[in-house]
Amino acid sequence: MTPPLLKICGLRSAEQAAAVARLGVDGIGVVAVEGTPRFVEAGLRPMLFGAVQAVAPSCRRVLVVADPDEGQLAELEAGRGHTVVQLHGAETPERCQQLRRQLGCELWKALRIRSAADLDRAADYADVVDALLLDAWVPDQLGGSGHRIPIEWLERFAPPLPWWLAGGMRADRVPTVLARLRPTGLDASSGVERSPGDKDLVQVAALVAAIQQGSDPTAG
Repeated sequence: MTPPLLKICGLRSAEQAAAVARLGVDGIGVVAVEGTPRFVEAGLRPMLFGAVQAVAPSCRRVLVVADPDEGQLAELEAGRGHTVVQLHGAETPERCQQLRRQLGCELWKALRIRSAADLDRAADYADVVDALLLDAWVPDQLGGSGHRIPIEWLERFAPPLPWWLAGGMRADRVPTVLARLRPTGLDASSGVERSPGDKDLVQVAALVAAIQQGSDPTAG
């Protein structure tokens, strides 16, 4: 079984982002949503993304935004260091299609799942984004909450495009997830932190190892 990809989201320093990238993760996320605990100002993002590119050129550099308005589009366009824009707000399929044309880079859409029926929304985005990210719905919090979508809701989830699973992702949870689901990737943030934006490299390394071991049919 091919192991799922791994993205570590919510990095706030170039040094730590580079250290995380060196551990072999497949993506680094930087949050551009003001008022959130992991927010990084626009002027600091290119340095952070550049540090990741220098040590791991193939690592996806993901910029996380929510309901961007026209005034924000310049900082979201390709050429600012990121390779992916992840939409984490209430963007409609029509808005996603418009942004995909305007930005010129890969586009992901996060869906906040409140009930099993919410998974049906995935089909609406199949032709307008490159991947989906599923996260648990939490009032007044767009992400990084550590809350988990009940795994039984996802066992028959088979969208027509790549999908990532977020929500309290830690090394000790990986065996259960991979025994029951086949996501394209896993997304971790609060589960590998000492405090918001400050990642524990030991926990990140353990998560990387758990994914590799959990995907090896000869392990154990």
